[in-house]
Amino acid sequence: MRPVRYNVAASLDGYIAGPDGEFDWIPQDAEVDFGTIFGNVDTVLLGRRSWELVRDMGSGPWKPGTRVYVFSRTLGSIDDPTVTVVADDVTAVVAALRAEPGDGEIWLFGGGTLFRSLLLAGQVDRVEVTVVPILLGGGVPLFPPGPGRVRLHLRDTRRYPTGMVTLCYSTLTREEL
Repeated sequence: MRPVRYNVAASLDGYIAGPDGEFDWIPQDAEVDFGTIFGNVDTVLLGRRSWELVRDMGSGPWKPGTRVYVFSRTLGSIDDPTVTVVADDVTAVVAALRAEPGDGEIWLFGGGTLFRSLLLAGQVDRVEVTVVPILLGGGVPLFPPGPGRVRLHLRDTRRYPTGMVTLCYSTLTREEL
């Protein structure tokens, strides 16, 4: 089964975007190894708002040729052969992607609502949160409120010169709880 990994930056007070959706508070750190982050990723999952952010930037941070799935009930088609818009059941589509042959990782780029849906459905294997030492005071929450608890197991931490810290967790199955 191909793994799904959620990798996100968050403020110390738990926001992934500022009050106006801005990301200018996330510092660029030369020691963050994006080659490792994207190394084995061959599929990217995004919600509509995350897709619009990527579109407005001109492209995503992943390597060319990566398959991109945008989950939205309101977005029409996208004029890009590497992008598939999906309005169907997100958990069924992701389960099918995970069952495909191969060892490429599936990267959940965002957003929080898509992450929560997949996490509660048992479709996320790793959660990697890079905590940025800033207090935003409001914005888009790291984890949208909702029902359900999911236990995580800390696998690794990384500290960067900018003061950022990455916390790498794996999800626990019901048998491991």
